[in-house]
Amino acid sequence: MLFEADQRIRHVYFPTSAVVSLVITLSTGEMVEAAMIGKDGVVGASAALDGKIAVSRGIIQLSGEIVVCDIEALKSVAMQSPKLLALLMRHEQTVYAQAQQSAACFATHQVEARFCRWLLRARDLSDSDYLPFTQEYLGEMLGVRRTSVTAVARTLQEAGLIKYARGKIQIVDAEALQASACECYGSVKTHYERLLGPLKK
Repeated sequence: MLFEADQRIRHVYFPTSAVVSLVITLSTGEMVEAAMIGKDGVVGASAALDGKIAVSRGIIQLSGEIVVCDIEALKSVAMQSPKLLALLMRHEQTVYAQAQQSAACFATHQVEARFCRWLLRARDLSDSDYLPFTQEYLGEMLGVRRTSVTAVARTLQEAGLIKYARGKIQIVDAEALQASACECYGSVKTHYERLLGPLKK
């Protein structure tokens, strides 16, 4: 856990190999993912722009390395560098755009298409076809029951797109997975490339 919603953000995080989820927690205890951030971005940058209270929970989704930065130090540098300040502001735009896209996705797209979109995004940020996710966790992130995830995972496995066993997913055919994903995967990617440039491998 990096920070909780409605609490003060203590640091800014630059994932280099870890992947972080920004999630919204409901009064029932259910969680839904609003955005996924990895090597393409920064977590908590709003704190350096005076948005010191978190509006979502930040959790480590995939373990890896993260560079931790002091908020005031980053703010001081940003105030002296219009280029860095503009970059941080553009990044916050991409996170906002991703959250908006997620809201539209949950409201209109089928579970299978959302599942494919989510796996592809995790793959892009982790540089791996092997993703250690349980069905329960995937259900939480996608806002659906575990049984729905089980059914979709079975369908995709039978079609040869993924292999799934005991909390581990292997992406076998990324191109076919992308063809089955909803438009939101491409839309989020386009937002990032337009505002921040292509994701570096």
